[in-house]
Amino acid sequence: MGILTLVFGFLFGTILQKAMLNKFDTISGMATLEDLTVAKAIMVAIGVGAVILNIEIGAGLAAYHVKPFIFGGIVLGGLIFGIGMAILGYCPGTLAVSLGEGSTDALAGIIGGLFGGLIYTLSLPSIQGVLGPDLGAISLFTLTGKSKIVFYLLVFLFGIVMTGGAFLLNKADKTKNYRWLYAGIAFAVLNGIVFLISTSNRPIGASTTYPYVADLLTGTIRNGYFEKIKTPGSWELIFLTGAMLAGLVFSILSKEFKIIAIHERWAKYKGTSTLKRIIFAFIGGFILIFGARMAGGCTSGHVISGGMQIAISSLVFAIFVFAGLLVTGKIFYRKN
Repeated sequence: MGILTLVFGFLFGTILQKAMLNKFDTISGMATLEDLTVAKAIMVAIGVGAVILNIEIGAGLAAYHVKPFIFGGIVLGGLIFGIGMAILGYCPGTLAVSLGEGSTDALAGIIGGLFGGLIYTLSLPSIQGVLGPDLGAISLFTLTGKSKIVFYLLVFLFGIVMTGGAFLLNKADKTKNYRWLYAGIAFAVLNGIVFLISTSNRPIGASTTYPYVADLLTGTIRNGYFEKIKTPGSWELIFLTGAMLAGLVFSILSKEFKIIAIHERWAKYKGTSTLKRIIFAFIGGFILIFGARMAGGCTSGHVISGGMQIAISSLVFAIFVFAGLLVTGKIFYRKN
């Protein structure tokens, strides 16, 4: 199973790299509305993936793994995650790919994320009251599943709306590159395979890796939270190792491997100080993972995987992530 998980991670990293979705310039470009590639790819992945996954589940080949709608955690965690994503310019999964390509700011973000994961573990008993109330695992299936005809009609309609929305965004983006479309479809197919009971019987995810590794390294394992995350954390660690290997292998093969901290869009808005970039990457990574753990997931594990399940918690999380991302982008990326 470990080798299969590594392969899944390698494929995940390959998709990200080939579509340039792991790049700082691509993700920070979403924060400044100068590059809509991320939003378009996610919408296609959710739209196409919702159809694939719900057909699989209907056929008994896969199962739902809907995250509960813990209101405070979803809303506040989503906003905090979006803030961290804007400052850092990476997601929990893309950090691994960019590290493989030689980005030292990604390494700083990973270290910040490890600290964020550890602090979340330690502070969870104190902030538990802020995370609630728990409204349960609500999805389109739980709301309409008794009527299969209505349910599948809504699933197909949802898929059409999400995919069509991506094409509308593409018109606004005014780009002729369709890497977002191919990447979105590839993510949907890969996630559909990972969801299968015969393979992993779980969604793709990344952010649990950070508290899992940080807690292991510091010996912070005698608590209920570590017991809860140790199984998914172990899986995601192997998965992200595969993603990092994809970044390393393909950057070497294409002769694009480069030790770098300052990217074009960062230089445009924030200057060329390496120290400044490393500090902000660390802070962004800390905020990103703390927010992800409050919400119980990230872009891959919550927005895409949850969106494919048409989970209310994941769709609400996505709204607040993009709200935090865009507001922070407008404030943080002001030209000098």
